Amino acid sequence: MKVFSGRSNLPFAQEVVEHLNIPLGDILIQSFSDGELWIKFQENIRGEDVFIIQSTNPPAENILELVLMIDAAVRASAMRVTAVIPYYGYGRQDRKDQPRVPISARAIMDIISSVGVGRILTMDLHSSQIQGFTSIPFDHLYARKVIFERLRQLNISQETTVILAPDTGSAPMSQSYSKHLGVGFALVDKRRTAPNKAEVVHLIGDLEGKRVIIIDDIIDTGGTLLNAAKAAMESGAISVIAFATHGILSGPAAERLNSSPIEKIIVTNTLNIPEDHRFDRLEVISVADLFATAIRCIHNGESISALFEF
Repeated sequence: MKVFSGRSNLPFAQEVVEHLNIPLGDILIQSFSDGELWIKFQENIRGEDVFIIQSTNPPAENILELVLMIDAAVRASAMRVTAVIPYYGYGRQDRKDQPRVPISARAIMDIISSVGVGRILTMDLHSSQIQGFTSIPFDHLYARKVIFERLRQLNISQETTVILAPDTGSAPMSQSYSKHLGVGFALVDKRRTAPNKAEVVHLIGDLEGKRVIIIDDIIDTGGTLLNAAKAAMESGAISVIAFATHGILSGPAAERLNSSPIEKIIVTNTLNIPEDHRFDRLEVISVADLFATAIRCIHNGESISALFEF
């Protein structure tokens, strides 16, 4: 087994191999002056079980980098190539909801599959149906095990805590957390007026005097999260804490969340958050151990179902 990483999230890859007690594979990635990528594996991978770690968040170069690394590994006669994609970009464009638009999540999957990848490992897809966009083995991990561990440290009171779903799409996930924690559930009815712009229409549930926990899969510009938090406070909540798997934190997200009524924003390290996007209220928790365990199980031909128990 050999594990390599693209440039999208090197600290995460380094943490994964530390859990596996192996060194990170040696790969050279360079860019020509015109922006073209040049990739070369600096060690022999013939007959090896190769894992390539690369999130496909913007810029699009991260996707191309992953595709070229897979192609290089396949052409170097690797026994099997597994794409480890902690964050699967374009996952929000999973259906044709308007005329003349692409199904981008499917197009990206087709590109990755076309270069000979043998397996895909990812976490908290925006839409689980994306697993059906390819016929190759697909392992979908969930961050809930790590999030539950952090939630327990908050000393949650069942009588005074409510899980708030920031939109209808996140309602099933939020209901699951609510059920397992034995706490209340509330829902924000959101209307999206434009890309990255949304407004709260209704809030369903009793938040008066409650400590609110908002759980979502992605924080991008922070608009959805901020609107939900404001609606919660206006409905009588005494505090708000937010959890998300993928902290994209693009555009004005850091500034608007740091000045929001949210006490703490907790995300995982599936994405490498640059220093200029970090802020005082942000906390990053690691899911590297989950990925390391999944990689070990895949390599050894073992079940990874234990990773879904919590």
